[in-house]
Amino acid sequence: MEKINGNILIIDDDPDVLHTAKIIFKRRFKLVKTEEDPKLIPVLLESYKFDVILLDMNYTNGAKSGAEGLKWLKQVHEMSPLSSVVVITAYADINLAVQAMKEGAVDFAVKPWDNEKLLATVMSAYKLSQSQKEVSDLRKKQRAFHQTIASDRNMIGESPAFKKVLDTIEKVADTDASVLILGENGTGKELVAHALHQLSARHGEAFVKVDLGAIPASLFESELFGHNKGAFTDARADREGRFEIADKGSLFLDEIANLSLPLQAKLLSVLQNREIFRVGSSTAIPIDVRLICATNVSLEDLHTENKFRQDLLYRLNTVEIMIPPLRERKEDIPLLINHFFEIHKNKYRKPELEVNQAAMKRLMNYNWPGNIRELQHAIERAVIMADTDQLQISDFILKENQGKGKDDSSNLNMEEVEKKALITSIQKHHGNLSKVANELGLSRPTIYRKMKKYGI
Repeated sequence: MEKINGNILIIDDDPDVLHTAKIIFKRRFKLVKTEEDPKLIPVLLESYKFDVILLDMNYTNGAKSGAEGLKWLKQVHEMSPLSSVVVITAYADINLAVQAMKEGAVDFAVKPWDNEKLLATVMSAYKLSQSQKEVSDLRKKQRAFHQTIASDRNMIGESPAFKKVLDTIEKVADTDASVLILGENGTGKELVAHALHQLSARHGEAFVKVDLGAIPASLFESELFGHNKGAFTDARADREGRFEIADKGSLFLDEIANLSLPLQAKLLSVLQNREIFRVGSSTAIPIDVRLICATNVSLEDLHTENKFRQDLLYRLNTVEIMIPPLRERKEDIPLLINHFFEIHKNKYRKPELEVNQAAMKRLMNYNWPGNIRELQHAIERAVIMADTDQLQISDFILKENQGKGKDDSSNLNMEEVEKKALITSIQKHHGNLSKVANELGLSRPTIYRKMKKYGI
C-alpha cells in the first residue's frame, strides 16, 4: 500500500489506543505523531503541519461530557484551520459527535473501532484537508499576484483608442456592474479584467479565471458550482466550485461564447438567483461575485443565429469594453516594444541589447495580426536569438518575413529556439555551465535537465 505525503496527529490518553493507531496509519502516512497529553497540542501544532488530527473527547478519569475535547477542538481550529479533525469517543454518543461536527470536526470515530473503517474515515478527512489547502493556496497566490500587478502590469498605451478603454475601466471598476470585454485574440482582455478587479472594492479578495473553452460540458457544473462527496464516481471529497472560491471577489469567465445553450441556461439561473447548488446537493449556497466575461466573437451575432440566449447576454453586458487591435493603436507600439524589451533583456541577461531604428520603424508599420501577444513573443524570441548588440528586422519573426530571414531559425518553435540558445551559450563559454546558467538566468540543475532533454 503506497504511502501518501501526509502528516497525522493522534491525541488520546490511552497508550494502547495510540499504539494501535500508529500501527494502522504508519503504513499510509509519511509522519504519524501520537500524544497522551492534550496540553502539548499547541507545541505540536507550532512544530508540524498536520493534515489530519484524531482528537479524543475525554481525558480526565470518569469524564464523559466531551467538554475537554470541544475545548481542544476550538484551539486546534484557531491554530491550524486547514487541518481536518476527526473526533474520538469511547461512548457511542451521537449528540456529542454532532456537537463536535458543528464546532468544525469533519467526522467522528467510536472506540473500539474497526481498523478498515477508521482508515477510510481518516483518508476522507485527508482528501478534504488537501482540497481546503488547494483553495487556500489559490487565494494566497491571487492576493500576491494582485500586489504585484499594480506595479508591473500597468495598462500601457497613450493612443486615443486605448485611452477610451482606460476611461471606461476607471468609470466602471468600482461598481458591481457585469462587464463584457470584447476584442481579438491577444489584445489583452484578461489584463483588462485584472485591472477592473484591482481597481474595485473587491481587490483584496480572489480573482478567479475560468477558461470556458477548456472545460468539457460534462464537468461544467462541477467546476463552476462544486460537488459533494459521492455525487459521482470520482467525487471522493467535497469540493468548492469556482463561484464559491470567488465569493466576495471577481469571477472572470473567458471565452464565454463557447457555452452551449443548455449550459447557458444553467449559468443564467445562477446569475438570476445569486446562489449555486453543488452537484449532489439540494442545499442552496448564496454567492456574491463580480462577474466579468470576455469573448473574441460578437454575442449579438450568435444571438441572431440562435446560438446565444438574449436574456443571458443582458445579464453579462451591463457595460461593454471593446479593446482595439494593435493595428488601430500604432502610437502605442513603441511603448509596448520598450516595455517587453526591457523585461526580456533583464530576464536573459543582455543589458547592452538595442533595437536599431530601421527595425523599430518596421515593427511600428507591421500589422500585428496576433496583437500584443504576438509582439511580446516576437521580442522575447529576438532577444534570445540575438548574436550582436543590435537587433535587426531579420531577428524578428513577422509573417511576411517567414522564409526570408538570415537563416532557418525563423521557422523554429520555442523549444528549438531554447535549444539553440543553450548550444550557443555553451559554445561561447567553452562548456562552463556556471557562466551559461548566469547568462541565461537559469540554475545549474535546470541547465542539466535541458541538456538532457535536448541531447546536448
